[in-house]
Amino acid sequence: MKAKIVTLGCAKNGVDSEEIAGVLSAEGYLVDGGARKTEVTIINTCGFIESARQESVRAIKDAVREKAAGRTSKVIVAGCLAQRLGAELQRLAPGADAYVGVGQMARFGEIVAGVRRAGGPVLDVAPPHHRWASVPTRARTGMPWSAYLKVSEGCDHKCSFCTIPSFRGRHVSKPVERVIEEARHLAATGAIELNLIAQDVTQYGFDLYGRFSLPRLLGELNAVEGIEWIRILYFYPNRLTSDVIEAMASLPKVLPYIDIPLQHAHPDTLRRMKRPWDGERYLALFEKVRDAMPDIAIRTTFIVGFPGETDEEFDYLLRFVRDARLDRVGAFLYSKEAGTPAFDMPDQIPSRLKRSRYDALMRMQQQISLEINRGWIGRKLPVLVDHAAGGAGVGRSHRDAPEIDGQVFLSGEVRAGEIVEATVTHAEPYDVHAAC
Repeated sequence: MKAKIVTLGCAKNGVDSEEIAGVLSAEGYLVDGGARKTEVTIINTCGFIESARQESVRAIKDAVREKAAGRTSKVIVAGCLAQRLGAELQRLAPGADAYVGVGQMARFGEIVAGVRRAGGPVLDVAPPHHRWASVPTRARTGMPWSAYLKVSEGCDHKCSFCTIPSFRGRHVSKPVERVIEEARHLAATGAIELNLIAQDVTQYGFDLYGRFSLPRLLGELNAVEGIEWIRILYFYPNRLTSDVIEAMASLPKVLPYIDIPLQHAHPDTLRRMKRPWDGERYLALFEKVRDAMPDIAIRTTFIVGFPGETDEEFDYLLRFVRDARLDRVGAFLYSKEAGTPAFDMPDQIPSRLKRSRYDALMRMQQQISLEINRGWIGRKLPVLVDHAAGGAGVGRSHRDAPEIDGQVFLSGEVRAGEIVEATVTHAEPYDVHAAC
């Protein structure tokens, strides 16, 4: 029996799909994303913002058409959008055989068996209760030398624009022993780079151990044999503490890289967002981080056009970006999401103005990124090779998280999956070129 999984959204969804695939493989299914005819098609949806919702609905409708054409027998809609919309999703994208919420990867053998027996659509979107799938069942996809490792699920923050807590639930940490077991399993299956992911990795362990335990976790992961790089994604600003910085700076396998979504810099905008601090405190934090790790790469994301964002507030953000000189910056145009406090806020920003502000921000950051990249010319960088052929290759340095950052274009004989030392020869705004 063949099964196909269509994964939409973030890397956390990707891990969920790998766990689902592993569970189904243990039940005797051949999980084949390219199969022309399948017993079951699973759409692992994203429900973060409106554009992701539309993409998920299109994917569901495509799968239902495949079912009508006889190319799949059952369609299961899973994940964030199913959890967020529930019965409403059945009306928006009807025809699937089941709509299953988040946190149920370990149950997918049971879920598929139930769907095959059921006579009508199944709706299973009870409040999130995350169940960690058995470690050895996870089916690896993508490059074997790089893996995402989810260390927690859910979020306790109350950002006024964000829907995630409503469908991912409260923060739940994976026990340290379980994380280490999974890291060893990933190493045994070829991973040398671990990318730790969570909605807020800095909250790790508080629910289990009564204290923020990221430094402890990093120390234990640093000892896992076979792992050479540990990258941490999604810090919360006021929890990037001295203990975390010290652990990062002192543990040789932990990369000097932070992804710390700030969302804005003006204190009034952040207050409406229900986010901590302000630009001045962020600059002080970055100075502290750079003192401890001079080569650190800092990535962030901003929301432009948040309700009430004045010209003065946006100009403050531009000045902050100029002064912060961050390696990587992404930006989103504010998306008005039903069920969030920001949805009903006054002074919603017109789409054209949001786009204009986005363009101004990204033009400024492009020049900053280019200047920073040029500063690496003549310097050596360890590079993890992702692709190699004909005396050349493409890889990533400590400054480049998979899929979201730049690349290093290599000249010289290299092999995919190895870490090589290369000298930077040329720089572009997002990528660099280097010789081995």
